[in-house]
Amino acid sequence: MRPHILVIDDSKAVRLIALKALAPFDCDVAEATNGFTGLFAMERVLPDLILLDIAMSTMNGDTMLEMMRSNDQLKKLPVIMMVSRHDHKVLPKITALGVSSMIEKPFSETALLEAVREVIKLKPVARKPSKSGQ
Repeated sequence: MRPHILVIDDSKAVRLIALKALAPFDCDVAEATNGFTGLFAMERVLPDLILLDIAMSTMNGDTMLEMMRSNDQLKKLPVIMMVSRHDHKVLPKITALGVSSMIEKPFSETALLEAVREVIKLKPVARKPSKSGQ
């Protein structure tokens, strides 16, 4: 079964970096723009991994993570928290809530893939043979 990854960030640029980095792999990627839409997305399809921004204008990442950890269905989902240097005050809280990993923004596609591969296995998309047999 293909892994399902949910990217939750209010920055379209960050979501695009994640989508581009994950495109060559056999996985489904969904997006949400804040914690509320992220929770609704999880009601539709339970992800295998969540990439979660800490600082969002509508329900930030630490509040969402707290809600997830108090929900029996969501509490064990792996979360990679996307943080910035300015988020140092909440790092003890999110560590105590059990994030799988943290990645500091801005990050490269390579750094993101390394963090994701520490949590789930990614397989490259199988290439279909060309019709000419080459």
